Amino acid sequence: MLVARYGGLPRLSRSSLRKNLALDSAKALRADGRRNRELLVAAATELIRRDGAQASLEEIARRAGVGSATLHRHFASRRALLEAVFRDGVAQLCARATAQPGTDPGAELATWLEDLTVYSATNRGLATALLAGPDGLTAEEICCTDMVRDVLDVLVVRASSVSALDENTTTADLMLLANAIAVATENDPTSARRLLRLALSGIRA
Repeated sequence: MLVARYGGLPRLSRSSLRKNLALDSAKALRADGRRNRELLVAAATELIRRDGAQASLEEIARRAGVGSATLHRHFASRRALLEAVFRDGVAQLCARATAQPGTDPGAELATWLEDLTVYSATNRGLATALLAGPDGLTAEEICCTDMVRDVLDVLVVRASSVSALDENTTTADLMLLANAIAVATENDPTSARRLLRLALSGIRA
């Protein structure tokens, strides 16, 4: 609230000054929080690529220049951190699926499942995150698993509608299949592709 003028400029009451300082402090804390989260995700990306899904959380925090408490404040679990690390890549993968024309549902499902399996096999930790599923994560943390499941739901319905997929095969079955192969063939995309094609040959209608 304006209470007086000093040197031609309005002066603020003490309560208004305290309110402004509090707002500035809150903004600074939010900026620090965003910066810390970005540092943690960058450090986690590097270490998970090197060590896989079981990379040391303490080392991730050290690499980011923050304490373990800060890491756990941003990511309540290892799975939540994995989701954040792989979010952008999975989003791009899912965008390719939604761009498919739908003219050959069986082939499009097989192609995208192969893309998912190879991507998961060559990005250490992703398959572990997807296999775990969304249970125990908050709505804000769930991302990769939901995106993949939503895309697969559409592809499975399309393939089933033209009898290109065994009627008993579900989205959950295909997610488990793709991610289990990716875990078994980590850093070996050639084997991941071969095993997935072999598996799909047995479930096509």
